[in-house]
Amino acid sequence: MSSSKLAELRAELRHQGVDAVIVPRADEHLGEYVPARAERLAWLTGFTGSAGLAAVTAERACVLSDGRYILQMQAQTDPDVWERRHMVEQPAAAWLAEAGVTRVGYDPRLIAEDGLKPYAEAGLSMVPLPRNPIDAIWHDQPAAPLAPARAHPLALSGRESADKRADIAASLRAQNQDAAIVTDPASLAWLFNIRGDDVPFTPFALGFTLIDSTGLCTLFMDGAKLGPDTRSWLGNAVALAEPSSLATHLGRLAGKRVRVDPAAQPAWFAQTLRQAGAEVVSGMDPCMLPKACKNEVERQGSRNAHARDAVAVVRFLHWLDTAAGHATEMSASAKLFAFRAAQDHFRGESFPAISGAGEHGAIMHYRVSPETDRAINRNEVYLIDSGGQYADGTTDITRTVWTGPDAAPAMVRDRYTRVLQGHIAIDTLVFPAGLCGPHIDSFARAALWQQGLDFDHGTGHGVGSYLSVHEGPVSLSRAARMVPLAAGMILSNEPGFYAPGQFGIRLENLVLVREMVFAAATKPFLGFETLSWAPFDRRMIDVAQLSPAQRNWVDGYHARVHGMVAPHVEPEIQDWLARGCAKLEL
Repeated sequence: MSSSKLAELRAELRHQGVDAVIVPRADEHLGEYVPARAERLAWLTGFTGSAGLAAVTAERACVLSDGRYILQMQAQTDPDVWERRHMVEQPAAAWLAEAGVTRVGYDPRLIAEDGLKPYAEAGLSMVPLPRNPIDAIWHDQPAAPLAPARAHPLALSGRESADKRADIAASLRAQNQDAAIVTDPASLAWLFNIRGDDVPFTPFALGFTLIDSTGLCTLFMDGAKLGPDTRSWLGNAVALAEPSSLATHLGRLAGKRVRVDPAAQPAWFAQTLRQAGAEVVSGMDPCMLPKACKNEVERQGSRNAHARDAVAVVRFLHWLDTAAGHATEMSASAKLFAFRAAQDHFRGESFPAISGAGEHGAIMHYRVSPETDRAINRNEVYLIDSGGQYADGTTDITRTVWTGPDAAPAMVRDRYTRVLQGHIAIDTLVFPAGLCGPHIDSFARAALWQQGLDFDHGTGHGVGSYLSVHEGPVSLSRAARMVPLAAGMILSNEPGFYAPGQFGIRLENLVLVREMVFAAATKPFLGFETLSWAPFDRRMIDVAQLSPAQRNWVDGYHARVHGMVAPHVEPEIQDWLARGCAKLEL
């Protein structure tokens, strides 16, 4: 099948006059979760990871992804058709240059301007194509989604849309900018206090916005999504237009200074504005930072959502303790979904659960399927990374457990304990305001580094308020943007360790950035408030490796878990939870 698709694609490349093409895993919003219509990379290659790229020439074809998906990519793609590469260690630009091509086609709506730079630096001539070549040959391509947009009430959002728009307009005036382009559907959702169902796992209503320095907004969204109630909710101050009219509206901005994010917005916008005679000013999406800093209503909503989520996760862990040997990865994932679905205000999963037993746990973003599903055996490591979307908050939690009745083997306990030490280091960290994600990431790795070990993903990502489980602009990673952490941000704390072909370990809670007060402080300091509540597996902890302070942290955390969850679960689960949350003993 891949070979026949490649033959059609190559014919289309000849028709459009280019030597090669890049096919990113992206839609017109450059987001992680995309509608079925935009799954071009999966359709062409079979690879379904959320980060990747294909590069195709007349003679060769390559599919690339990062360290989270290398094993998955190898399993899902045909080695007789596709070369496979690590996109960081062996970038697509280098592969194309090695292939000897010069004119490389791309869809300017599916790649940012910054994403084009490596190709130009490799000496390649990048050609924007008038039509996406995959769309030209994907004869049964799904239609664009048209799920209704709906109001997200003030009791959950915490601020009126008009106030948010006024703040954004003031920020544009302060920087002498006339307007800004907003392409991230999470920003639209936040700015207009709306939600939708256009993509899986994330409550987006897809569209675009142009906001000017007076606060006037034009929302470009298919009118079929906007019923009378939603139009009334948006109000008369928000103009509505079809996405097909974007080029016309941008063409009216000649002589204006317009903000576009070259790292996160499609290159088409900057290209179209320049052709119209506008001055393109590089800058972050103006909604990104205020959206990340949750207000008090959103903070409390997240606490409430996590408290309910904790009940579901504890019920699941109790069930798993007796189900190992009788459950599979898929049945376990379904069981956890059922526990969450029983909670108030549950709206769905925040991402496909990563349910990995044994060697599958070493695949960082493993997605179980009927073809890969396997039993969760006794006496092995099992990793479950999952989350829920609730009307008042988004959750994401990972626990790794040993499925036998006794302690895990010494090597497994050593690795688990080092990951736990990294987790504790982040949770207890106090740091001066102004630090960014790359400054903090190393604290999670120190215990692993001491044994020459590491993990090939960031320590943490931002999380939205009933929005995306992966939210910018801040993350805890060596490769993160240098944006300072600020009070109100919600981040994951998820160090890990992975032994390919054997097991994986990851321990994740969400944390809320908060202000810290010290009598002697001469400048502001920040720390973290824990949001996620579920016990760590005592069978995997080498207590002797923990310092007294670390043991106290575990005991204190477990006491909080027991106090919060026990009143809301059945008596047999209360007994199990009491044992799991008992104080550690040397």
